[in-house]
Amino acid sequence: MKIAILSCFHPYRGGISQFNASLFQELSRSHSVAAFNFKRQYPDFLFPGKTQFVTAEDQAVPIANTPLLDTANPLSYIQTARTIRDWQPDLLLMRYWMSYFAPSQGWVARHVGKDCKVISIVDNVIPHEPHFFDKPLTRWYLKGNDAFITLCEAVDRDLKALRPDAHSIVTPHPLYAHFGTKLERTCAHDQLKLDPNKRTLLFFGLIRDYKGLDVLLEAMSLLSDQYQLIITGEPYGSFDKYEQLIHKLGLKDKVHTWLQYIPDGQVSPYFSAADLCVLPYRSATQSGISSVAYHFELPMVTTDVGGLRETIADRHTGVVVPPNNPQAIATAIDDYFRTPTMQKELLQGIRIEKERLSWSNFCERLIALYHTL
Repeated sequence: MKIAILSCFHPYRGGISQFNASLFQELSRSHSVAAFNFKRQYPDFLFPGKTQFVTAEDQAVPIANTPLLDTANPLSYIQTARTIRDWQPDLLLMRYWMSYFAPSQGWVARHVGKDCKVISIVDNVIPHEPHFFDKPLTRWYLKGNDAFITLCEAVDRDLKALRPDAHSIVTPHPLYAHFGTKLERTCAHDQLKLDPNKRTLLFFGLIRDYKGLDVLLEAMSLLSDQYQLIITGEPYGSFDKYEQLIHKLGLKDKVHTWLQYIPDGQVSPYFSAADLCVLPYRSATQSGISSVAYHFELPMVTTDVGGLRETIADRHTGVVVPPNNPQAIATAIDDYFRTPTMQKELLQGIRIEKERLSWSNFCERLIALYHTL
């Protein structure tokens, strides 16, 4: 079968590009696959981070691709659809995570040829930071697709709310396997210059308001000096309010920050040094960070938002607490360290999940969905 994937690939960086590279590699084992990339993913003024692109330190997989789609140039929509149509794929796969992509990808979906089925892997139906135009744009985009894969039940419910007749399946996020091996805990602490005698918590990933870092800092103020927190990731916006909160709560000696995008090859020390990963999100669908935590066999404390309960608590890989509740987070963290049986249970749950969430299983379900169309 001929499969076209239209989404972001190398040299774009981030979790979605990583996902697409792994998807491409797995599908290529049994099918003819072509990657069609963005020529311009976002105009620079719309991108809140430092760069959209990989750097020399990144170990991103350089999938061969054709850069075509400029989301800000409608003329490129025509060229992209024509190029994909000329390749004559049986299936066009796209990723959808925010309504900004609805006009460009939605137009292409409608013009790749009547013999080509269109399936979108939907990360979010409505963005974490919504706008008034999200729903109408997304409804239009969804109508141009034949079927959908969502990564959790919460996103599938959002999908059906906007398109009740949507033909969809729910398939959890597969695990990444390109972050290297887990280091010895003491070795990781040495690399990061941390105290190995302290219980180490990790907040990892892009720092955005909806991820609730301020809630975690409030929780840290309720925990004893036995604890230390690693904050690792690039702030989208200013970090000043978190710095002020760290100072106000007297957390300077308990919090260690690496405020930058962490290339794939440098991820291991942070997860290897940590005893517990904390996801204090105010809102979410699913989290790619949980997949990285699974890879390093790191249990989690997270909040009961979006699909995090079904992908973490229901799989016995972490503890779920109410959102916006520092006391609940602090209590859950303390309970974890005080309960060896809980630690063993969550580690066993993670090892079971690592076997279930393979790329081959994800792609088998994707192809099975195509054959129902």
